[in-house]
Amino acid sequence: MTDLSVPYLLDLTLRLAQGVGRLPQAQRDRHTKYLVGLQRADGGFAGREGESDLYYTGFALRSLALLGQLDGDVAHRAGQFLRSRLAGSAAVVDLLSLIYGAQLLKVSAGVDVFDGVQFDGAQPAWRVKVAATLEALRRSDGGYAKSAEGVASSTYYTFLVTLCRQLIDMPLVDPCGLVRFVCSQRRDDGGFVEIRLMRRSGANPTAAAIALLKITGQLTDEIQLTDEIRHDAIRFLADAQTDEGGLRANTRIDVADLLSTFTATLTLADLGGLARIDTQAVARYAESLERAEGGFHAATWDAGSDVEYTFYGLGTLALLNSAD
Repeated sequence: MTDLSVPYLLDLTLRLAQGVGRLPQAQRDRHTKYLVGLQRADGGFAGREGESDLYYTGFALRSLALLGQLDGDVAHRAGQFLRSRLAGSAAVVDLLSLIYGAQLLKVSAGVDVFDGVQFDGAQPAWRVKVAATLEALRRSDGGYAKSAEGVASSTYYTFLVTLCRQLIDMPLVDPCGLVRFVCSQRRDDGGFVEIRLMRRSGANPTAAAIALLKITGQLTDEIQLTDEIRHDAIRFLADAQTDEGGLRANTRIDVADLLSTFTATLTLADLGGLARIDTQAVARYAESLERAEGGFHAATWDAGSDVEYTFYGLGTLALLNSAD
């Protein structure tokens, strides 16, 4: 279960690391080799094409942290990459990758990305600057949009902003309004949608919404995870399991994918609802996407692999190991 006394992402990493630690050593070794082999000359990591970026570097660092291998030369080079990106502007998802990647490097390898930099991460001015950037995304409904130009609040980006504020140790602005926004995203099918115009819920926005309600649970007296919300969310997510064993993103998609499988499994574990799905089938699905040389495919139709889906694959197996 989530420990609300520590930032959500840090608690999640610790939980998953325990599960990954129970995987066979040879399995852990091949994924470590795969991830280390993808590090670029600039110290960062990339997706399946293009240059190194903060998003994929963040997933690589999170995966290596789960494996207990975020140290040494890999960590120092990654720190240099993150340091090189401090001066530029970044979208929320990249900002989160930068902040959390820096925290992982400091905790795991003693690498201080902000050491000697003009905007030192330890200084209040830097945190205030980041908080102001995030707050520019707030909308009148209590949520946050994807960008400054965005009109509609997003469940996912509201979740990201909340995670960022936790990591920079800045309190949430109007947590009651945030809760009301999240609850307004709930639909009759038991799940939650990404933006208000949608009628059908998705596994990933549902996972983000439930996490938000848990994070804000100690901050406000507004409606929280009532039995009705809990039971309906469990039902919605359990219905997302396919014949493949994995879980799908929404009812319009027939096939499962590793991202939705991870987020839905995590949320069901947090809600006490893992018994509602066939966890052995989930494990078989995740293992079927594992490459012999390390890394994971996104789904059965996917011929490639990358650091993001490797994190989801390791995370899914870790959750199931922890539930044993």
